[in-house]
Amino acid sequence: MEKEDIKKILKFTIKEKEIIKALDLPEEVFLPLFFSVRFGGDWSVKKNSKNLMSIKEKITEYNDKTKIGYTLEKIYLFVNPEILAEEGKIYRMEKCGNKNERELVERPYSTTVNGEYILEATLNPKEMKIAVKHLQGPLNFFGPAAYGTSHEIEHLTQGEINGIPFWDFQYVLE
Repeated sequence: MEKEDIKKILKFTIKEKEIIKALDLPEEVFLPLFFSVRFGGDWSVKKNSKNLMSIKEKITEYNDKTKIGYTLEKIYLFVNPEILAEEGKIYRMEKCGNKNERELVERPYSTTVNGEYILEATLNPKEMKIAVKHLQGPLNFFGPAAYGTSHEIEHLTQGEINGIPFWDFQYVLE
């Protein structure tokens, strides 16, 4: 790793610590948010008797005239999340980090989620900024973000994700 890269990583990490201090929350609360920011995806962690969850939404802004756009990532961090309501039923394939193959699972199309504390981090690739703010819940999610909340809550409450193994599918030549 180059010296300049190390400097950038240290500067980034120091800024993360400043944000944590300004929000006056224990460092471990931010683990799922940092995982989502650095590695992508949704995350859940049990830490010091707290359930922690981050959910990512993608919002693409596109200009038809210039043919240029960007995708915002809104990451929601929940401390002790709770799904208050679910609606709909979606059958989908999921691959969880704990397993080697995908499984067929059933997820809600929409969820209403609340938590003791909710934080929103918006990653803007056009401005190269991560804006962080506190939100009041509950929040409503649809589609992929709703599937993500259901998936991560399942991790926090049951540990394993349970679905129908991929191997139960049958190839059919039409």
